[in-house]
Amino acid sequence: MTVTAVALSGGADSAFAAYLLKKKGPVLGLFALLSQANPEKEIDRVRSICDKLDIPLHIVDLREAFQEKIIGYFKEAYRRGLTPNPCVLCNREIKFGLLLQKALELGAERLATGHYARLVYDEKLGQNLLYKARDQGKDQSYFLAYLTQEQLNRAVFPLGEWSKEEVLRRSLRLGLFTLTAPESQEVCFIKGDYRQLFASEEFPPGEIVTVFGRVVGRHHGLYAYTIGQRRGLRIRLGRPYYVVSLDTEKNRVIIGPKKYLYAREFLVHRLNWLYPLDFTKPFQAEVRIRYRHKEAPATVYALSQDTVKVVFERPQPAITPGQFAVFYQRDLVLGAGEIGEVSQNF
Repeated sequence: MTVTAVALSGGADSAFAAYLLKKKGPVLGLFALLSQANPEKEIDRVRSICDKLDIPLHIVDLREAFQEKIIGYFKEAYRRGLTPNPCVLCNREIKFGLLLQKALELGAERLATGHYARLVYDEKLGQNLLYKARDQGKDQSYFLAYLTQEQLNRAVFPLGEWSKEEVLRRSLRLGLFTLTAPESQEVCFIKGDYRQLFASEEFPPGEIVTVFGRVVGRHHGLYAYTIGQRRGLRIRLGRPYYVVSLDTEKNRVIIGPKKYLYAREFLVHRLNWLYPLDFTKPFQAEVRIRYRHKEAPATVYALSQDTVKVVFERPQPAITPGQFAVFYQRDLVLGAGEIGEVSQNF
């Protein structure tokens, strides 16, 4: 009988996913030590969940790898004037990378998580296809779109057909909810302002310049700014100004009125495709440029094996280098890649 490992975070979603799988067959729990300085409280919480469900628990120490692969990537991206998305990379490198590897070593054949997304096996293609969750408001396919096809073939997402409301209601009835931690919307290794990670580092200062070419201030490091930022500029120009671009070559922060946040064209690099496409001609897709962005229709042009140009039908706000673009056709996830150069309108 197939053994399924469940990545338990201590939250209600992964706990309920374990409950659903336990009804179908043998399950073992995995808790990954990532960035927790004092993980005893989290371990106790996960152990209580496993005791309630009567499943074994294995603690997997991935702190060194997490520091190198995720926190290291996060900091290096900001040093380069990019805005990274560590959760997307963590799913690929840590959860469905090293944690999946540990699950296989323990005798499991699959790894489940509490993500809201759906996998559907396509007989014709002979592979799993990734779809949005039924609960569109909770859908997390964006964070899973950078998984490889091999990883998807080992993945299980039990909550794909469930709504968040149903999960919470059932968890309360089962006595699971009182054992779980409150849901967090923050990056797991950041408590407060991400800039605290750079407190001991020095960055070259530079100019803050308007889109009209006027120097209006000084900055103390590009790492402290993100596209779309309005607060914290400490500049008064009579109307709201936003960060619209980071010029890494000249070490400048470029600001402008809100209309300059919008752009139509950008490049996407380091692509990961989950569905076979014909790249010899342009194709249509709905493209999401960050998790909270509603994907918008666009034409996609393949420039090379690892780079495409995206042209939105209508300009979109705050297209941010370093974030991930995810390509959809309705609910089907086509693939993803890292946003690169943006064609500015100034």
